[in-house]
Amino acid sequence: MCLLCNKVLGNDAMKPSNLQDHLRRCHPDKTDKDLKYFQTLKEMMMVCGRLTISPKSGKPHTIEEKLILPAVEEVLKTVLHKPASDIIKRIPLSHNTVERRIDEMSSDNESFLCNYLRTTHFSIQLDESTLPDNAALLLGYVRFIMNQEIYEELLFARTLITDTKGESIFQVLKDYFSEKAIPLSNIISVATDGAPAMVGRYREFISYLKQNVSGVKPNPKQRVVYTRLFAQLCEELDEHFHQLLLHTEVRWLSKGLCLTRSFALFETISEFLDTKDKILKENLMKRKTDIAYLTDLFTKFNMVNLQLQGDSLNLIKTKSILSAFLARVNLMKQNIGRGEFSQFPNLSQTSCQEDDVSTYVQHLNARYSDFESRFEDILTMVIPPWIIY
Repeated sequence: MCLLCNKVLGNDAMKPSNLQDHLRRCHPDKTDKDLKYFQTLKEMMMVCGRLTISPKSGKPHTIEEKLILPAVEEVLKTVLHKPASDIIKRIPLSHNTVERRIDEMSSDNESFLCNYLRTTHFSIQLDESTLPDNAALLLGYVRFIMNQEIYEELLFARTLITDTKGESIFQVLKDYFSEKAIPLSNIISVATDGAPAMVGRYREFISYLKQNVSGVKPNPKQRVVYTRLFAQLCEELDEHFHQLLLHTEVRWLSKGLCLTRSFALFETISEFLDTKDKILKENLMKRKTDIAYLTDLFTKFNMVNLQLQGDSLNLIKTKSILSAFLARVNLMKQNIGRGEFSQFPNLSQTSCQEDDVSTYVQHLNARYSDFESRFEDILTMVIPPWIIY
């Protein structure tokens, strides 16, 4: 490897004549340097290698004594030219110290979360799984609203000591809520994986919870029966798709595909909900225009997202893609304000009211400002003409 440009050279380049040729062609300003100059570069690179090779090993946080302290020692020796033993002794990075700090931070976060849950309503999701050593673990997640935003947090992870029956699961939940002084009445809905120990009617978790909390609404996640019934209905109606996509909070691409599939099956979903949940169907029909608008908008987000991926992407292409997309958003805002839906094919199939159009214009204007502020550094970047030509 070349010490000047860090280029990895082949075996043929190790010949003295090829090395001299590389030095003359790539580093003409270094041809008059003596051997000591290159030896110094080699020593500096070896020091940097010792400082950077250890983090790649993927070790846990308990490696501070073997990772951080040697790195600090190298820095002190190289920069300050003094022994580092006295300073290193005063840095508390022992395994017990780090473990205690992590436990304290975790306890503080749990205390803040429990204090807030004592004063607000929330939904809880429970999931029971078995570890490789046959230990049964119960995980509890909560979803709540704070400062007009929806949050999801891990509340607890407890071991089921005896069995995984519904009564044992409820007892673990009840003991934890009693320990943290969280009223069970603050639970407004429960989501489970649909296992028999969770959703049984008489002696399972949901039944015990209903005996202690009135009005709680169970919501089994991905109920298998509903999935099969919906797939059968899609097949009877000769739909191209037979199931909905699960939404993920990862990137716009997932949201766009989820909305596209949902709107494609909108009529089938409405017919299915007509026999399962009429209130939900009515609310869904009221939001049909909103779903159509978001489907078209996220489809365009997907196109930009795909264009901003790939190994050949650079800052010049990024600026061009973002500038073109902002111009397109501005044009969409003007067209939809005049009642022209050519850029919104799904929205054009619905009966869009003037109030809805006004809301969509405001939303597009907010997205335009958001993109401008988020990518301000790229959009205002000045590209010299000689780079393009």
